[in-house]
Amino acid sequence: MILKKELRESMLTKIRNIILDKNERKKLLEQILKFGVVGVVAFLIDYSLLYVLTEFMSIHYMISSIISFIISLIFNYIASIYWVFDVKQKQTFKEIIIFTILSVIGLGINQLVMYLMTDVGNIYYMFSKLVATAVVMVWNFVTRKIFIEK
Repeated sequence: MILKKELRESMLTKIRNIILDKNERKKLLEQILKFGVVGVVAFLIDYSLLYVLTEFMSIHYMISSIISFIISLIFNYIASIYWVFDVKQKQTFKEIIIFTILSVIGLGINQLVMYLMTDVGNIYYMFSKLVATAVVMVWNFVTRKIFIEK
């Protein structure tokens, strides 16, 4: 219960600082732009690996999607920690666990969107991946901003 209260207060303080402080707004805009660059590169890794694994290696698109997601996630993690959110100190075990949990949820969202659009909706898997990526991108930014950045 105390952790939830502390987390809520921390989130409210961050939001208040962003709204009231011009430097915080500028920092947030820079982070969003950097996050976008990292996201584009991670997307290119994810999207191209999905296609290559599925079309050239004949791996089912849902398995290819997991593989490509994890590889792009590793790149995204490293770039986010060292460039986007400028985390100065070494990540603690708790922070790594939080990142892992958030990432597994992101993978679950990715797979759910892919399945629903492709298998249920009969939409081409590469288009489904575009939508899944957009949904997971929002999830990643918000959750990393709240839980990983100090």
